Amino acid sequence: MAIPRQLPNAITIVRILCAPVFLWMLLADGGADGALRWWAAVLFIVAIATDGIDGWLARRYEIVTDLGKLLDPIADKVLTGFAFIGLSILGELPWWITIVVLIREIGITVYRFLVVSDHVLAAAWMGKLKTLAQGVALSLALLPLWTLVGDWIFWVNGVTMTIAVVLTIASGIDYIVTEMRAARAKRAAQ
Repeated sequence: MAIPRQLPNAITIVRILCAPVFLWMLLADGGADGALRWWAAVLFIVAIATDGIDGWLARRYEIVTDLGKLLDPIADKVLTGFAFIGLSILGELPWWITIVVLIREIGITVYRFLVVSDHVLAAAWMGKLKTLAQGVALSLALLPLWTLVGDWIFWVNGVTMTIAVVLTIASGIDYIVTEMRAARAKRAAQ
């Protein structure tokens, strides 16, 4: 079966376009745990889950592109960044967590653009694990499960968010160390 060459990139772009719609849905009712909150959470979960689909399609049909390598992590960062910001605006997540995550995400993204003429900085395994952890933690935080199962879910949310923040910081350090080693090796080879 042949698929259009740009399908994975189109899926990635749709994920980026879903982010502002998701944020509006999350904030529209001022943090009430009603239908908009549930729909916002569902949209986030579907959008973050398609991260695996676009990557799988690109690898499976050998249509990986430099544009896709650049856009895919940006789509993740826009979507998760909006979720972190939205939860902090609602007072459900401390701003310091959002700020730490955003500094890491924006820093790596800016760096990607600075080095794109030299090489494409694709997502590393730890960055992918970080995105998975963020997706799980944010999904749990966005779904108003406390209305169904009780307040104990806040403990689960806290544990998953802690794991996500630790992996966010660790993967940022991993990118920096990897790039520094590559730069040193390049200078030594010249």
